[in-house]
Amino acid sequence: MAKYTGNNGESFEVIDITKKNCFILKETKSSELSLLWFDSNDNHLTIDAVDYHFKKNDIVCLTEFHKIKVNKVNSFKLLRFSKLFYCILDHDSEVGCKGILFFGASQLPIIHPTEKEVDILETVWKMLYIEMDSKDDLQLEMLQMMLKRILILCTRIYKSQINYQALENDNVDIVRQFNYLVELHFRQKHHVSNYADLLHKSPKTLSNLFHKVGKNTPLQFIHDRLMLEATRLLTHSQKSISEIGYELGFIDVQAFSRFFKTHKAISPGDFRNNNLK
Repeated sequence: MAKYTGNNGESFEVIDITKKNCFILKETKSSELSLLWFDSNDNHLTIDAVDYHFKKNDIVCLTEFHKIKVNKVNSFKLLRFSKLFYCILDHDSEVGCKGILFFGASQLPIIHPTEKEVDILETVWKMLYIEMDSKDDLQLEMLQMMLKRILILCTRIYKSQINYQALENDNVDIVRQFNYLVELHFRQKHHVSNYADLLHKSPKTLSNLFHKVGKNTPLQFIHDRLMLEATRLLTHSQKSISEIGYELGFIDVQAFSRFFKTHKAISPGDFRNNNLK
């Protein structure tokens, strides 16, 4: 384990996770982001009530809001950093991962690097470990540089993986901004037209952009984000179904129940009971 703690509370750590210390995954603090790089096969995690079996070299990006249950772990690398260490929202122009790797993916972004891309990532990772041992006035800047390099590489790989290259750069930014705006407003704004207005675009333009990259429609993206939050609250909170429905912007519990059942083919109450069992 290697950890950097700055004078102003900046936190950055790199940890080799095994079944002996996998409890660390549950220790994420407020405003922390994580990157998991699996260096072995057969790692089984449940994230937000969905089971995932990760293979060697899969990479996944998580926020403090993801709910993780460890089922089986062989080994993986964990990179975790605080907002004070590096805020990807304030430095979006540097790494461009807002709305792609973090803050905007209703479906968990899982990165599958090629053999060549793995070689590059391993080189950067080795440099990162070397820099963690440095104790001078430039360490913070050097560690931030290493982190930015890793985030840029992962963003490039994932963009290619989900066919973002089908869009021009300006249109990629529109999709990313849509994703991020949904993350900010999904509780209050349930219609594509709400986000089209914020982006000064037409709903048809947004639909065309999503179609080009082969993603879900903008409306499906909004619904997926609502369902993600609904399942989180039903699984991990003590709030009543009515309270959850109102928190997610539905006019009454019946409207929320109809929405949930349409997408899960099960009522919110039955879903909660099944998870409790």
